[in-house]
Amino acid sequence: MKKKIFKNNMITYALIIAFYIVMQVMITTGSISSLLQGLLVPLCMYAIAAVSLNLVVGFSGELSLGHAGFMCIGAYASAIFSRVTEDSLPDLPRFLIAILIGALVAGVFGFLIGIPVLRLRGDYLAIVTLAFGEIIKNLFNVLSLGKDNEGLHVSFNDAAVMELGEGGEKIVDGALGITGTPRDSSFTIGIILLLLTVFIVVNLVNSRTGRAITAIRDNRIAAESIGLNVTKYKLMAFTISTTLAGVAGVLYAHNLSSLTVKLFNYNTSILILVFVVLGGIGNVRGSIIAAIVLTALPELLRGMANYRMLIYALLLIVMMLFNWAPAAIHFRERIKSKFSKKQEVV
Repeated sequence: MKKKIFKNNMITYALIIAFYIVMQVMITTGSISSLLQGLLVPLCMYAIAAVSLNLVVGFSGELSLGHAGFMCIGAYASAIFSRVTEDSLPDLPRFLIAILIGALVAGVFGFLIGIPVLRLRGDYLAIVTLAFGEIIKNLFNVLSLGKDNEGLHVSFNDAAVMELGEGGEKIVDGALGITGTPRDSSFTIGIILLLLTVFIVVNLVNSRTGRAITAIRDNRIAAESIGLNVTKYKLMAFTISTTLAGVAGVLYAHNLSSLTVKLFNYNTSILILVFVVLGGIGNVRGSIIAAIVLTALPELLRGMANYRMLIYALLLIVMMLFNWAPAAIHFRERIKSKFSKKQEVV
């Protein structure tokens, strides 16, 4: 069993590395358009977000509809830090600290939300996270932050009325967001963070803690009867998930020189959930593939303007049927068993 899990994890890592190598070769040879090249970091961001959400939806059995809100927290916290320390810290150390800050702040908010909500049963987490995502989006939409010789100044009123002293500079300008964030993100860093995210999730899932989390998902009453602390394990999974969502937000914030809350809305949370469902609930590799394919597909089909959305919709249906239709599941199992028998013969 351990050998099978190890082999499965190695295949996932190998696919990610192979994808990176292929993309780098295409960039070097000029075989990739500039628009598609600009999507490489967002591809990594969405893949990280999908894998992290799968920890809650797939392995913990809870539904979160506010994943974009935690990404927003990580993005803004890290971007503010980078802007404040832009002149005082070197690029790489500053970015590494920004990743830690974004992850930590998002994780703390996830922990605080999870404490009361995960004690309840049903769809309370979905309702609360949905409300939280909208609250966070609207708070950052009116937030104004500036610095001068006297320190930092925060306001939730009209950004235009904020008075800054000598050497004053606006960092967050309400709905206009943050401009001038150092563009420290790159495709290489995105792949490294994706590999790290997969490593954390698969090792957690295959550990004793992960088995407790999936046992609670499968049968809460049975898990409680053998002494498992249901709230503790669900809170652990949710906190780690929100922490990794913060990392995805950091990656996005440092990929563009301008950051606004427009991306981090309810539609983005649903989009990430679609990646998880179409890739297979509880399937880490499937979440990555779905995130990459469905994010890049609209750009790849740009030349077929009249049929682009039709093909996109058909692909969504095919992926859903392939993952969840009983006939497709039976077909995959037959192919897998035949392949296993051939390996045994060899």
